[in-house]
Amino acid sequence: MNEDILEETESTLLHKTSCSDCGSSDARAIYSDGGEHCYSCGAHVHSGSTNNSGGEPNVKAVLPEGLAEGAHQALPKRKLTLETCRFWDYQVGEWNGNAAQIANYKTAKGKPIGQKIRTAGKHFCTTGNFKQAALYGQWLWRDGGKALTIVEGEIDALSMSQAFQHKWPVVSLKGGAQGGAADVKAQLEWVSKFDSIVLMLDNDAVGREATEAIAAILPVGKVKVATLPLKDAGEMLEAGRTAELIDAFWSAKTWKPDGIVMGEDLWDVVNAPDEASVPYPYSGLNEKLKGIRRGEIVTLCAGSGMGKSQLAREISHHLVQQGETIGILALEESVKRTALGLMSLHANLPLHDTLDESGKPKEYPQAMLKDAFDATLGSGKVRIYDHFGSTDVENLLAKIRYMAKGMDCSFIILDHISIVVSGIGDGDERRLIDNLMTRLRTLTEELGCGMILITHLKRPSGDKGHEDGAVTSLSHLRGSAAIAQLSDTVIGLERDQQAEATANVAQLRVLKNRWLGNTGAAGTLLYSAETGRMTEISEQEKAILVAGTTAFEEDF
Repeated sequence: MNEDILEETESTLLHKTSCSDCGSSDARAIYSDGGEHCYSCGAHVHSGSTNNSGGEPNVKAVLPEGLAEGAHQALPKRKLTLETCRFWDYQVGEWNGNAAQIANYKTAKGKPIGQKIRTAGKHFCTTGNFKQAALYGQWLWRDGGKALTIVEGEIDALSMSQAFQHKWPVVSLKGGAQGGAADVKAQLEWVSKFDSIVLMLDNDAVGREATEAIAAILPVGKVKVATLPLKDAGEMLEAGRTAELIDAFWSAKTWKPDGIVMGEDLWDVVNAPDEASVPYPYSGLNEKLKGIRRGEIVTLCAGSGMGKSQLAREISHHLVQQGETIGILALEESVKRTALGLMSLHANLPLHDTLDESGKPKEYPQAMLKDAFDATLGSGKVRIYDHFGSTDVENLLAKIRYMAKGMDCSFIILDHISIVVSGIGDGDERRLIDNLMTRLRTLTEELGCGMILITHLKRPSGDKGHEDGAVTSLSHLRGSAAIAQLSDTVIGLERDQQAEATANVAQLRVLKNRWLGNTGAAGTLLYSAETGRMTEISEQEKAILVAGTTAFEEDF
């Protein structure tokens, strides 16, 4: 038989005799450990060990039809003694002509009901009424007590129990880590009777995931998690590290759900310096917001044609000049338009305006174009998404992830949110934007990059719209309240497109400021058609424009 299954034996067949249960003349096997088994009717007498619940010694039990037959043997390779295998009724026998290890599963009261059978090559199968069985080993222990240890597999249970000298309750999951939560839930009343429940599952990703799932259904405050230096309790015993195995039990830490941090563990966090923010190109915004930071979402909003994209370009250009690497996803324009937009800011000329008054192509000096290119696109600090009309959400999020992780972008500019969801079939814009904002929020925190989003506004109540100079508000954000809720900063841009003297004057307004709380008017911008730039002007200069005088043009 396979050595991995039978290993060395301390229990041997002495002789065969007649069976008083079925009358067979020679089917009853007598073993050296005191066990008996009839291979005709299945009558079985375990060796004389008692269980730890204070019950009587194991007595003759007729195995249900279909269960495998075996005998107790030590498993030296596993460092498991004959006493341990007897105590747990863990046997060695045959299954379908192959050597097998047999873990007998029972009801909570100790009645044999099913088996998990392991043959060579770590092949497992179950037989009998396995689904109705209790946790492996549950029948060995009384109801309740100081502590219960839950391990992942049968060998782990035997190993931990042996380390405890069979004095402390240990059980294992029936179906391994993946079915662990369901196994424990089925016996939740019994498990919950213990004062402390120590989870000692395998030290791997599957085991850790199962630990979280099981802990979440157990009584709050009772659960502790033990961490092993090797994979499991079986490997610890096999390696001769029994003392460390016991220490892992006593050192188990009280479980808390992922994401909950103990205040006393936060000294290094609060004592670490925050990463410096990057200033905005405008002093009014810096006074309110103290710059822009990685890990935050900044949303720019305004009415249609008010200059949202131009404001995003100004911020993008400024970030590049500050040495930051940016990723741009401009979904309403071509890559060329995006590229020329950035170059225009350096050249102080609207390079995207390629036609003169007669409709002929303009000719810009090559040296000037090359200088503008080198300072922006050629700086190695700009990555642009060529979307080819595709705005699939998953594809877009994948591109953002790659820009941040694979291309070292510290800030991502997405222009704009509504177009991302506009092509999705069900038409529920609010729900779609909710989902998108949640994904972007998670992605921003995961990647540690800053996100600058552009969104539209819905028309406010009343006759005056945003294109006529209406004041922006968080309630005007179009599509979903999640935009305001999940953004760290919201900046509104306001101007009256029809005002003769101030059509190109825009008011910046901070609508949300999670970092500092300061909101309200945050400076005034003047757009110049000649330079293609949005520059900040003072309140005095704004007043002169509102008054409609020419003094401003002479002084500014």
